[in-house]
Amino acid sequence: MSATGIAMAGSASTRARYRLFAVLGGLYLAQAIPSYLFVAALPPIMRELGVSRTAIGYMSILLLPLVIKFFWAPWVDRIRPFARAHRAGWVLITQTGVILCILGLLAITPTNVTGIIAIGFIASLLISTQDIATDGYAAKYLPESDRPIGNAIQGGSIAFGVVIGGTLGLVLYHHIGWTGMLLTIAAISLLPLIAAAVMREDDPVPDVAARRPSIRAFLKRPEARQILWIALIYRASEGLVKAMEGSYLVDAGVPLTQIGYLSGISATTAGLGGSVLAAWLLKRRGLGFVLALLGSLRTLCFLLFACHAFGAVVGAWPLFGAAGFQTLIRYMEIVALYSLFMAVTSSDQPGTDFTILACAQLLVYLAGSMLAGKLADTLGYGVLFSLATAISALAVLVTLRLIARTGAARHAPA
Repeated sequence: MSATGIAMAGSASTRARYRLFAVLGGLYLAQAIPSYLFVAALPPIMRELGVSRTAIGYMSILLLPLVIKFFWAPWVDRIRPFARAHRAGWVLITQTGVILCILGLLAITPTNVTGIIAIGFIASLLISTQDIATDGYAAKYLPESDRPIGNAIQGGSIAFGVVIGGTLGLVLYHHIGWTGMLLTIAAISLLPLIAAAVMREDDPVPDVAARRPSIRAFLKRPEARQILWIALIYRASEGLVKAMEGSYLVDAGVPLTQIGYLSGISATTAGLGGSVLAAWLLKRRGLGFVLALLGSLRTLCFLLFACHAFGAVVGAWPLFGAAGFQTLIRYMEIVALYSLFMAVTSSDQPGTDFTILACAQLLVYLAGSMLAGKLADTLGYGVLFSLATAISALAVLVTLRLIARTGAARHAPA
């Protein structure tokens, strides 16, 4: 090939690479905007109008599809909604359904808890299904060297989703009301459909004789089972602390306004900065180093909470630092873990493989969150945070041992 031909091929490859990044940004933003409308904007609006905290607490059922979506992930990998569009077809169908759910809220008032939960649950099912398709697309088409960047894009898109669906939703509600807010968010949610329309896929027509995507196929692979253990272990300590972080800050005398500012600012800055920093570190130092570093820093944050609870450290600023830094670490962990998950996805069922691992780490996080309150009431904050510190340190050691054993951090499956 001539020098001119090589240059043109390189230019085309660069354009395709950035096109993929842009598509992934749009796809993950499509999920994030409606998600944070339901979980970040609607609960404060409902509370302001007098809805009870107990009723608002029932909104947590909207998280259920995110935890159990691995059950129908093989069907998303298996079924092609349109002849020329596999995962793009799923995104188009589900995003259209989500927009209709947002518009469906126009028919009810923000105090109609049953109606909001019913519509929200349908939207959550659609968003979860869309997430399977999007993650499968990313796992299948991102080259190994670009996986950290792809997952950083996901983290940044989620941060923008918090701002648009959550923060902007609240601002719109207070300026133009319920109807105006919903119509605006629905209109904004149309824009990511452009990303679905320009997705490039080369999936062959399904062969009836070929192996069908399934959970069993995932579990038959030894390296996949090893990474499943990492998914279940690495973040096992985080729910114990995160679930009680806000309560502990309140009990420590921190005003609610300061807690709100800390949560909003740290989530936005950590989502953007942390995702970029994690991608850079992964490229420079590798997955094992990054997970060890983040796990060690996380352990120190938990230890600081424990020391404060026992009175060895005093004042609010150490808590602010630990809470904010912990948020940064969580976003960076997601970039690193998702890059690891992508490394062991198979080409014939990438959505299923990735979804199983993502659900596993979320499941153990939620389990810790559910136990945290009981442990805090029974044993006290100090013991709770000390337990989380010990589990976090042990998880780092076990994770590094499993990574060294599988070598999945270095090699993706053929």
